[in-house]
Amino acid sequence: MMLGASSFQSRSIISSFVGDHRFILHSTRPLHRLFRCNLGSKHVSMQLSRTLSGLTDLLFNRRFPNSERKRLRPGKLSPRRPVPDNIPKPPYVSTRQPPGIAKGPQVHDEKGIDCMRASGNLAAQVLQYAGSLVQPGITTDEIDQAVHQMIIENGAYPSPLGYGGFPKSVCTSVNECICHGIPDSRALEDGDIINIDVTVYLHGYHGDTSATFFCGDVDDEARNLVQVTEECLHKAISICAPGVEFKKIGKTIHDYADKHHNGVVQEFVGHGVGRVFHSEPVILHYRNNAGGLMMLNQTFTIEPMLTIGSRNPIIWDDEWTVVTDDGSLSAQFEHTILITKDGAEIITQS
Repeated sequence: MMLGASSFQSRSIISSFVGDHRFILHSTRPLHRLFRCNLGSKHVSMQLSRTLSGLTDLLFNRRFPNSERKRLRPGKLSPRRPVPDNIPKPPYVSTRQPPGIAKGPQVHDEKGIDCMRASGNLAAQVLQYAGSLVQPGITTDEIDQAVHQMIIENGAYPSPLGYGGFPKSVCTSVNECICHGIPDSRALEDGDIINIDVTVYLHGYHGDTSATFFCGDVDDEARNLVQVTEECLHKAISICAPGVEFKKIGKTIHDYADKHHNGVVQEFVGHGVGRVFHSEPVILHYRNNAGGLMMLNQTFTIEPMLTIGSRNPIIWDDEWTVVTDDGSLSAQFEHTILITKDGAEIITQS
């Protein structure tokens, strides 16, 4: 699961043409205001500003050039699924504290590493199972139900459930949805792509991973986007090791995406993960000058989001679902990695 990026620069957000109407969402506010970040505090909101919401009604039912695909629209939500009382829950479930990024890196001792590997392995298995369910006709809510059941049967808690009010156990982001899609009654259609973002809380540690899957017969443009996005992730992981600058992750991803003419979403980031769901460091997926060096036995996520067209986000009125402003496809892949003396170990790999 991704968070709104901290403000490393101020910039305006301008939408593209929508039908015969031009909407300009212009702001001189720093990005940390648009994304409700509070620099210097230990919490950074993962939700976009409402400034970017309210356009969804105008976007629905629009068709794309040379495509029969309609834009997404919200479906119906099922009731929140229960978790047995005997399953340990992360602190934010009971405290209802606002979501954010905790200060400090997550560096583990031997026992902590074992726990991270266990949670990461379970997350990987759940994601693999969820991906096997992807086919035309299945609803994203049915995927959520299956994921929820598998997680609790393994004595773990689905980390997204109740995080900042998120109502489901997994994020399902279809087609132009960049991230934080809420599972609902919409059935997947032939030709869709869907990112499934799984995080589990097991033995007091979070394992976080996601992948983008094909539904039925997917066209070459979508396939290429998905392939390049996955390659971006693995190229970024390959440069990680103790003492490496975090900014090299963003450069590696951005350079490869540019080579293939894909956009890199900048407003959502990777993060430290472990006992806390989201902590420092903030992992930027684009070229940047942020400081910080990787540490031995540290865990964090890398989770690039690439687009075919515009990389600019719009949030729906549900305050979670983030889509591209021009309706172009978006893909994402994510792993939790452990920095080792030899480089990086992917701990969310089955």
